Amino acid sequence: METFQPVAANGLLDRRAFLRGGAALAAAMTGYARAEPLSEAPWSKGPGELVPPYGTPSKHEKAAARTLSNPKGEPRTQHARTPHHLLQGMATPNGLHFVISHAGDPEVDPAQHRLAIHGLVKRPLVFTIEALARYPMVSRFTFVECGGNSSPLFSPEPIQATAQALHGLSSCAEWTGVALSTLLEETGIDAKARWVIAEGSDSPHLHRSVPLSKILDDAIVALYQNGERVMPGNGYPLRLLLPGWEGNMNVKWLRRLELAEQPAMSYYESRTYAPILPSGKAYRFYFVNEVKSFITQPSVGYGMKGPGFYEISGLAYSGNGRITKVMVSADGGKTWAEAALQEPVLAKCFTRFRIPWQWNRGPAVLQSRAWDDAGNVQPSRPEIIAARGQGSRVAPVTAFISQHYNGPTSWAVDANGGVRHVYA
Repeated sequence: METFQPVAANGLLDRRAFLRGGAALAAAMTGYARAEPLSEAPWSKGPGELVPPYGTPSKHEKAAARTLSNPKGEPRTQHARTPHHLLQGMATPNGLHFVISHAGDPEVDPAQHRLAIHGLVKRPLVFTIEALARYPMVSRFTFVECGGNSSPLFSPEPIQATAQALHGLSSCAEWTGVALSTLLEETGIDAKARWVIAEGSDSPHLHRSVPLSKILDDAIVALYQNGERVMPGNGYPLRLLLPGWEGNMNVKWLRRLELAEQPAMSYYESRTYAPILPSGKAYRFYFVNEVKSFITQPSVGYGMKGPGFYEISGLAYSGNGRITKVMVSADGGKTWAEAALQEPVLAKCFTRFRIPWQWNRGPAVLQSRAWDDAGNVQPSRPEIIAARGQGSRVAPVTAFISQHYNGPTSWAVDANGGVRHVYA
């Protein structure tokens, strides 16, 4: 059998082993045995279940579900977090895409819903869903991430929580709809316009201010999510999509776009998403979700069952562009090895990274660090804490005042294969 030489401490192997010795590496990882004649399983002896009109996952995959912060529907914000540790690839299934609803999901009748574009435009217009569906469609394969995603890592002490609890307020999908630049060609733009105020039709009428330059760049009115109509929790029948920009700005249940000279200074942009920095200034209008990565397997709740070959896998993404490199460490950042990036690698989109690992029951601390094609590098935890400050906890346990944590996540592996969240 081919041998694989470590390229960094604690058994990290060359990423090219996936290609150079794929069959041998797979055999080492899976430990398969020589094939024997197969017996007839019970499900092979008779007809199966009736094919349903809309497919759902197997009953054996019930663990792959979102966790809910407010399962009883109390009058407060509701969070549904994506189970990253149980998923593979780059796309998030629609039913597992994260959701944040400040007042529940409104039951919108698409036949009655309207989108108005007004303000500093030459010809104010109101669009029905049917009218929007007649325009040329474009797709954006992109992630959406809440500004508060990963905020538990601002805690002074590491919180023992899964990748789902720490990073589950981010997801990635193919979004299809009408380019907003196309709709603004219809309305015309007043020369004084600099901002677009987007408002949803939920009961709080959540609204955010977006620079007109972003609207004309790659923003769309999304009608479809991974090929089917946008899910209710993600803004049915239409939402604003701003690739790479903070989730709260991607206004759901979109009903109004007002072009203006100044931002609205709404509740969310002047208070909720305006944390105070160590300098005393408010961190306001920061827009872009910066370059970031985290390991999903192994992680808390998803450890190893014995020594041998494993694959370290995770997600990297950047609101500024395409991921170009991910480095992985198994000794808390002392030595590093480059991971393989799984194709396709797209701008402003989840990128799956992988690296083979030979674990011998020794202690290990796993980390990842990402780079993007704009030259940005994922910061260390001390760097991000110095820039953004130390978080203070508020209820529930996974909510923190600080925003936009994009430092590393460290998983410590013990001799039994168990995983803890640590700071390294």
